[in-house]
Amino acid sequence: MKRAIVALAVLASAPGALAQSQGVTKDEILVGSILDQSGPLAGFGKQTRLGMMLRIDEVNEQGGVNGRKLRLIVEDDGYDPRRAVLGAQKLVNQDKVFAVIGHIGTAHNMAAMPIQFEKNVFNFFPGTGAREMSEPPNRLKYAFAPAYFDQMRQNVPRLARQKNVRKVCTVYQDDEFGLEVMRGAEAGLKAAGMELADRATYKRGATDFSSQVARLKAAGCEMVVLGTVIRETIGVIGESRKTGFNPVFLGTNASYTHLIHALGGRAMDGLYATHTAQHPYLDESSQPIRFWALKYKTRFGEDPAVFSIYGYIAVDAFIKGASKAGPNLNPDTFVKAMDSVTIPPDIFGSPEMTFGPAKRLGSNMSRLSQIQDGRWRVVEDYPKVK
Repeated sequence: MKRAIVALAVLASAPGALAQSQGVTKDEILVGSILDQSGPLAGFGKQTRLGMMLRIDEVNEQGGVNGRKLRLIVEDDGYDPRRAVLGAQKLVNQDKVFAVIGHIGTAHNMAAMPIQFEKNVFNFFPGTGAREMSEPPNRLKYAFAPAYFDQMRQNVPRLARQKNVRKVCTVYQDDEFGLEVMRGAEAGLKAAGMELADRATYKRGATDFSSQVARLKAAGCEMVVLGTVIRETIGVIGESRKTGFNPVFLGTNASYTHLIHALGGRAMDGLYATHTAQHPYLDESSQPIRFWALKYKTRFGEDPAVFSIYGYIAVDAFIKGASKAGPNLNPDTFVKAMDSVTIPPDIFGSPEMTFGPAKRLGSNMSRLSQIQDGRWRVVEDYPKVK
């Protein structure tokens, strides 16, 4: 009897033992997300949440992940990093989730990650291209969005050469997100023997961009790099058009959304933006995307958008890792599985993704689209891998 008790104690303390991890029960895997549901990025937040829910519904209808149903809890941060902290504290300490998936916002993720990591909770496929989402490498980080820094470092000098412009300027949000965009543009131009001619900033939540536009116009900027999201992109370009200022505008995947031309109208024509997955225009999309979109619309009563796709593929990647981890799902088995999985290109145009101990970003490739006649059109595809 004594030997049996000792054997059980050794088994329970062994690495990989069947003791339950936070967020994992016999019947369920509990995950969380922190999304803007009431602030300036509520459009992105809603689309991401619905995309996540669609993939969760699909896997649960098929019996779950190794017999466990997946359940999602979403906290609204109103695009405020302070509320993101509160959301992370609730998800980690009260709800006890296994991972936080698809959290939107650079400053918001940076504020929440220390809280998650303290309790061994993953930050999985966040909705931001900040380098901090994958650097420095951390076993609890998995990112899919190409870095804002590299999006701009690669594309700003290339577009400047194509358009034969000499004065490249930037307007950006005065926070970690905007700084990454500005620094990427600065680095790319420096490598090409150029420099930023002028910079203008705005505070998160700003609605008036007249002073920034006046400054860039006075500086004679021929190309403007946008460290902006939805309404700020529309605000800057709209104000520019009103004053007769028409430089080349280039944004990141943060401004790659149908909401730009849906809300900003024809004034948005000509805007360039980097991206991976492509917005699903249903009258011209492939049959697999139309089938997927019909499921989405049947379930939620509205057409999907690119952030719906981001939410969907984030959960899909999590499912791939959790499935490969096997019945004994815990942080160690999940890391081992994710670091050996290959996520192939999908129907939405996302590139192949792979991970490893020193590679926490699935792919750093992006392509370039432009709004033409009120729709995003791909003008530069992914660079060829040599």
